[in-house]
Amino acid sequence: MLTPAEWGIVTLSLKVGGAAVLAALPLAFALAWVLARYRFPGRLLLDGLVHLPLVLPPVVTGWLLLLAFGPLGPAGRWLESWFGVSLMFRWTGAALAAAIMALPLMVRAMRLSIEAVDRRLEGAARTLGASSWHAFWTISLPLAFPGVLAALVLGFARSIGEFGATISFVSNIPGETRTLPLAIYSALQIPGSETMVTRLALFSVALSLGALLLSEWLVRRTPAGRQQHDD
Repeated sequence: MLTPAEWGIVTLSLKVGGAAVLAALPLAFALAWVLARYRFPGRLLLDGLVHLPLVLPPVVTGWLLLLAFGPLGPAGRWLESWFGVSLMFRWTGAALAAAIMALPLMVRAMRLSIEAVDRRLEGAARTLGASSWHAFWTISLPLAFPGVLAALVLGFARSIGEFGATISFVSNIPGETRTLPLAIYSALQIPGSETMVTRLALFSVALSLGALLLSEWLVRRTPAGRQQHDD
């Protein structure tokens, strides 16, 4: 069983992960739709930029966030002057870092589900008088929806496991930015904390494994997933 302090760490991690995927959802879906449906100059570059956090060292991502959203960064100054909001050393900054790291996985899962939608169904709906928006809301989105949910679950699992970008951007502050991986890292530095590390690590494994299994189940609900499973 986890202690009350450890449950606080878990609660903070869930809050950061949930905020991260909700913040990344609109952008991830828009990018997935553009990459799946359109061909244009610079598409390969856009695809590379979207997936850059997967191959870039997370510490570098955190440093770039610090340059952009820090007190002297352009986005940081704008948020502070117009809204009085600062992301530094706050759980919202941890959520931003987690969202950036989860974005590539979310885009990839959504893109695969969008590409699996039979566009002939959309064409048939438009020949029957449906507008593009009506065909999207009644055909495209429902068929791709399991893949969107899978992307959310996968992004959530990635968010709660984020470490490098978070600690570089918003540091490791108890009760504010110390999520599960940062708490495990901190406990490893303290002699005699092996029990705490074990509890938090096992909880992390169970949470991540559950998210992966749920994501896989949702992927199999998409047209492409059902076809692959039948084959």
